[in-house]
Amino acid sequence: MIPSPIHKALLTFQSSNARFLLMGGQACILYGAAEFSRDVDLAIGTDAENLTRVQSALDQLKAEPVFVPRLEPDVLKRGHACHLRCHTPETEGLRVDLMAKMRGCDDFSELWRRRTIIELPEIGRVGLLSLPDLVQAKKTQREKDWPMIRRLIEANIIQFRDTADEPRVRFWLRECRTPAFLIELAQEYPDLCRQVADERPLLQHAGSEDVAALQAGLSDEEAQEKEADRRYWMPLKQDIEKWRRERRQQ
Repeated sequence: MIPSPIHKALLTFQSSNARFLLMGGQACILYGAAEFSRDVDLAIGTDAENLTRVQSALDQLKAEPVFVPRLEPDVLKRGHACHLRCHTPETEGLRVDLMAKMRGCDDFSELWRRRTIIELPEIGRVGLLSLPDLVQAKKTQREKDWPMIRRLIEANIIQFRDTADEPRVRFWLRECRTPAFLIELAQEYPDLCRQVADERPLLQHAGSEDVAALQAGLSDEEAQEKEADRRYWMPLKQDIEKWRRERRQQ
């Protein structure tokens, strides 16, 4: 069940005809990897028409910026998140975070093309980041995101284990973070596992059932992604500090 303030916010965005994709904690819940979240995280298109529709939805929600930066096309295209707080009676205090660009993810037009569509009661058809795109967007410096990636893929394996096609199995082999599942997949799909191992060498240890080596490889992957995310955000943090200084001087 989607909490009432979030339900109202999604309905407002849907009614505005804005192009948006649900991501973050609410998307994780809908993919079957439960996460408690009071916020709404959306990826949005940055063309002028869509931003007008997004702004219309925000105006209806009486959403005001709570942090820098301001909601502007160039800011979104650079990779920043814009944070707003809603103030209608039905959504009081609800935070809405908007992004258009995430590290390692394709442009919004591609994310939109690959989106997962889900039917929500009283709201209708809502787009989510596809599972592979959501997993990529979750590869951040934040400690809490890595257990969530693991749960997202575990849930997908459990749901589709008996009906998976080759692209889905390749996705599992590329992204699964659970040694036991990786070993099972290597046993069930040995040829695919050897192919994907060219891009993810730790899969070699899945075939030999070396749990310790698998775990070490997963830890190395996580460390590398966290460092890449840190470097990605360095110039963006400099932008934020600049905008904060400017705001204090006003």
